[in-house]
Amino acid sequence: MQRVFETFLTRISRCADTQDFRETMNAAALNFQIRSFAYFSHSADHATEPRIISNYPRDWVTRYRKNAYHTIDPVIQNVGQQPEPFFWPLENDSRTYRHRETNLFKEAAEFGIGRGLTVPIHDRHQQKAAMTFAASFDDRRFVETARVYQHALQLMATCFHIHARRIFSKARTIDGVTLTKRELECLQWAARGKSAGDTAEILGIKRRTVTFHLENVRRKFEVRTVAQAIAILAVSRPDMI
Repeated sequence: MQRVFETFLTRISRCADTQDFRETMNAAALNFQIRSFAYFSHSADHATEPRIISNYPRDWVTRYRKNAYHTIDPVIQNVGQQPEPFFWPLENDSRTYRHRETNLFKEAAEFGIGRGLTVPIHDRHQQKAAMTFAASFDDRRFVETARVYQHALQLMATCFHIHARRIFSKARTIDGVTLTKRELECLQWAARGKSAGDTAEILGIKRRTVTFHLENVRRKFEVRTVAQAIAILAVSRPDMI
């Protein structure tokens, strides 16, 4: 067990992108005969789409994102209410799920995701985060295995989150200021000479939304104009323009 964890720590410390993180957790989970996992994190202000790093079937992840299932997923909703790891579906669950929530579970089961252990991750940076280890509904060994190694899985999930947050936050840090993904996109297009209307069309959002994000950038940089914010980007991260 110690060697498994040491190998995981060595690999996770070297991760630089989503693929690295996916491969590292996949290899670690297989040591526990767990074949499926999904990491989820979302900023408290919901200013960007949630980050999902998973080895779930690609078609399911695409559908989950497209339909914004995280807004109705009972597992994700329970993350904010449950401080400890929990198994699902819960035995003797007395909650009454709405039709769309029931359908979500059924859809997931069609992709081999029928039961799981979800580890809520408590983050002082105000992110809702969790790691789920999952299996098909008929895999009865999964629950026993996950219970035996629950503490190890919880520790790995926390380490995974810490390193992922560091890497992906750093990618959007300009002159010591961290921007959301959308704020950075709007600033980059402005730096390339695009108007708010142009940027709105490119990103598929409303013009006032672009203005909103650029105002947030200006406020974070503590400057009076977007042009000054662009200058900070050009000096600090010319590779982003």
